[in-house]
Amino acid sequence: MKPFRILSVTLLLSSLLAGCQTEAVESRKRAQAEKPAKPAKAAHAAKKAPADTDEFVNFNDWSDVQSFIDGMVERYGFSREELQRTLGKVRYVDSAVRLMRPAPPGRPKNWTAYRARFVEPVRIDAGVAFWNRYADALARAEEQYGVPAEIIVGILGVETIYGRNTGDFRVMDAITTLAFAYPDTPTRQTRMAYFREELANTLLLARDAGIDPFSLRGSYAGAVGWPQFMPGSIRKFGVDFDGDGRIDLRNSPVDAIGSIANFLVMHGWRRGEPLVFPASVDAAAGSGWELFLNQGLEAKFRLNEMRAAGVKPETTAPDDLLYGLVDLQNGEAPTEYWLGANNFFAITQYNRSFFYAMSVIDLGRAVRVARGI
Repeated sequence: MKPFRILSVTLLLSSLLAGCQTEAVESRKRAQAEKPAKPAKAAHAAKKAPADTDEFVNFNDWSDVQSFIDGMVERYGFSREELQRTLGKVRYVDSAVRLMRPAPPGRPKNWTAYRARFVEPVRIDAGVAFWNRYADALARAEEQYGVPAEIIVGILGVETIYGRNTGDFRVMDAITTLAFAYPDTPTRQTRMAYFREELANTLLLARDAGIDPFSLRGSYAGAVGWPQFMPGSIRKFGVDFDGDGRIDLRNSPVDAIGSIANFLVMHGWRRGEPLVFPASVDAAAGSGWELFLNQGLEAKFRLNEMRAAGVKPETTAPDDLLYGLVDLQNGEAPTEYWLGANNFFAITQYNRSFFYAMSVIDLGRAVRVARGI
């Protein structure tokens, strides 16, 4: 029996409640930022950050910004005066800070509702049109990287509805704001360090490409283009797949196709391996299956040890692969359980979410079925 890799297409037609909502929120993805609880207090700031969205702040007055400039001059040979002029034009984006805060407590996760936002007719129809138009590039990516076309199509559909919604924040504004005024959270310093590195990558990307850094637009977290890559990911994983001599994820869907495939391979994708298998768990007290929950985003358990603890595949799953237990909480309804193989977890490196990875898989399959393949 072939492994059951994805959820039934019949469920998607019941999922119209959110229509064609685009996902600035899902762009948190590449930023991988948890949403903290309180507004940022810039301890290093000479001036208090304004409460209004897109207000001017002279970031050059902030001591941490001057330290950042020192590092860019020393590490990458930037002109201090040029950087001060550039950062002097940055605007503080309060909405970026607000969107990093946690959702109100008390509302349980709901896989069915989440899935309905992405596996829906608008994205499916757009996916069919995209696949038809770029079939050659998708086939070439599958041959070169071993990533099936439906996975690439699923990611592009979830991320931006095939380039329709790539974000309209100035990347320099969003990333600088989060680099120096990230909201209060236990991991605030780590997150600011991450965004400072992305600010450096933004400046380097612009310099290498010979473009104005303020011309880059994207999500509130700074993700860019059709595939919503952070600037650092563009520099590390972007590829010139259309052969025009430059990597352009804002305007070249072919570059986006190749870059997504390359990203997945560089994050552990293995040619020809399966994704997920439906599973059930033994609800009896003390069976031990709960020990496989919350074990990170990797496949690291043998099937025999999971079976012994009460985790049972509902279709034939290869004994020679490693797995992780995927739990898709459904509000008040029963949780769905799956055995995620290595390639499932490669998708979670794009966005650290089981819901995201399963939506990518399901949307890609729905597009393939609608296309009649």
